[in-house]
Amino acid sequence: MTASALRLLIADDHAVVRAGLRALLEGAADLDVIAEAGSGEEAVRLAVELAPDVALMDLRFAGTDRGIDGVEAVRRLTAEAPGTPVVMLTSYAGRADVVRALEAGARGYVLKAGPPEDLFRAVRSAAAGGMGLAPEIVGDLVGQVVHPRSELTQRERDVVRLMADGHSNRSIAESLFLSEATIKSHLVRIYRKLGVDNRAAAVSEAARRGLLDLTP
Repeated sequence: MTASALRLLIADDHAVVRAGLRALLEGAADLDVIAEAGSGEEAVRLAVELAPDVALMDLRFAGTDRGIDGVEAVRRLTAEAPGTPVVMLTSYAGRADVVRALEAGARGYVLKAGPPEDLFRAVRSAAAGGMGLAPEIVGDLVGQVVHPRSELTQRERDVVRLMADGHSNRSIAESLFLSEATIKSHLVRIYRKLGVDNRAAAVSEAARRGLLDLTP
């Protein structure tokens, strides 16, 4: 560690993960882990108290007693400790998760399964006032801009909702007063818009994007 090493805060609910991250990060001469947090609330408190140069934040904290999630922690930390940029370090690569984190104020997004170089680059970039995004995250966001995914129409949402309830094509057609051929045409468009190739994946992806309400 050098005198000018970046001071880091790690926030993850798994002690083993925190220990591994500490060992990895402190293997770099210019990085120093000064604190660890096991919850979002603790991360915000430590950031305010210690003013680290960068906070590494997990996206989701397991267990019902863990309080706020990583996105809310980023939002609070950005407001209460604006001098500490946050880099999300998570297993979740879904575009919706990335967008939520960036909108909350995160200055980076890196996947735990990615190479250490991605993490080092993101930390240093965030500390310097830039953005630190893993290459696959950048590719997905750029792809969304260049080839935007179309939203489902209300009729298409109705079809997916009925699929989620276990209805067959014939049953969906009867419920919506349409022909089976029309339902099949809807399914082709739904699969294309959602980037999937089967019914289960279509329901899962539509729900993940918040395109339909599957509650009774």
